[in-house]
Amino acid sequence: MSETFRPDNPDQLRDLLAWATTEGKTVEIVGTGSKRAVGRPMAADHVVELGGMAGITLYEPDELVMTASPATPIAEIEAALSEKNQQLEFEPPDYGPLLASVNSGQGGSTARSNAPTGTLGGVISCNLSGPRRIKSGAARDHFLGFHAVSGRGEIFKSGGRVVKNVTGYDLSKLMAGSWGTLAAMTDVTVKVLPVPEKTRTALLVGADSAQAAQAMIQAMQSPHEVSGAAWLPAPLASASGVDLVAGQKGAVTALRVEGPGPSAEYRCNALREMLSAFGATEELHSVNSIAFWREVRDVMPFARPGDDRAVWKLSAPPASAPQLVGELTAIKGAEAFLDWSGGLVWLALPAGTDASHEAVRAAVDRTTGHATLFRAPEEIRRTIPVFQPQPGAKTLLSQRVKAAFDPKGILNPGRMYADI
Repeated sequence: MSETFRPDNPDQLRDLLAWATTEGKTVEIVGTGSKRAVGRPMAADHVVELGGMAGITLYEPDELVMTASPATPIAEIEAALSEKNQQLEFEPPDYGPLLASVNSGQGGSTARSNAPTGTLGGVISCNLSGPRRIKSGAARDHFLGFHAVSGRGEIFKSGGRVVKNVTGYDLSKLMAGSWGTLAAMTDVTVKVLPVPEKTRTALLVGADSAQAAQAMIQAMQSPHEVSGAAWLPAPLASASGVDLVAGQKGAVTALRVEGPGPSAEYRCNALREMLSAFGATEELHSVNSIAFWREVRDVMPFARPGDDRAVWKLSAPPASAPQLVGELTAIKGAEAFLDWSGGLVWLALPAGTDASHEAVRAAVDRTTGHATLFRAPEEIRRTIPVFQPQPGAKTLLSQRVKAAFDPKGILNPGRMYADI
């Protein structure tokens, strides 16, 4: 019979995983469960909830560093940082509303209002980053160090509390994006940075995906330090909670700048002048900018009540984005929008029996990109690859890494790939 264990400290977690290794029992590692519906369904023998290991254990604002237990809610992290006018620079997304219908097994506003929120450990282990990634890097680039328990039942650590910590292997980069398949972290140390004084967003109205891609690429090549670049087609823009965006009655291309007030104002005006070659422009100031980019960050265009479509996260060269959007939105019921200056395509389409995975992956393969099925019913995630299939050499390398940390395969078995 499956049991749920709730260790309160690293020693209890070590003893638990050592027991599981000895007994050959598999375990599912869970924080709040906000991303439990991402990845292949697991049939683990037991569940290990890390909710007993939560809370900020070190915060040094002058040193721009914070350490917290893995199950610490992002909301708690952000509240503490806000008191010192600081932030997580990689802009961690909250996919609770997006995944609510899959987590709960039902759609609707009630499921979304009760959606679990993410934790620091979950965001780092999944390497999730928001729109600012194009300027500031991914979550792994702000991940300084950690303590963890491996699948061997052994406590280990890597990194430290400074950026230039070069002792030993940089295991932080390996842990970020491993989805809990290598080790269970017991604390996480991240770099934090000051909140920009002002945020402004230049809007281009009416551009199609090809024109938007051209405008975003041009903006990214400019000296204006763009920290967000996204495109929403007219139907998705009109559903925005930001009135100035919804009221445009057309597709919206958005370019964000941040920094001291005079600098942000100057760069926003310069971007509007540049965008005027493509069409009419508008501008969002700080409050509306923050609200709009939160919608993009959390994929809110596809998290509306009643939307039960499958959602794909596609990564490809920005110049290939219009090709992907054009080809894949030809599927009946499909919609897409762009983030990361076109390097990230969020695609929603009818789930059907296989989320159109062959068509999606064929289109992405032609761009040398990769595709992750981010939201879909369990039966679909069980039968098709969720993460991008790996060529043989990469599979062998992944298996060797897994064996080094978790030789008996007890941690989150099969969450990413059936054979890892």
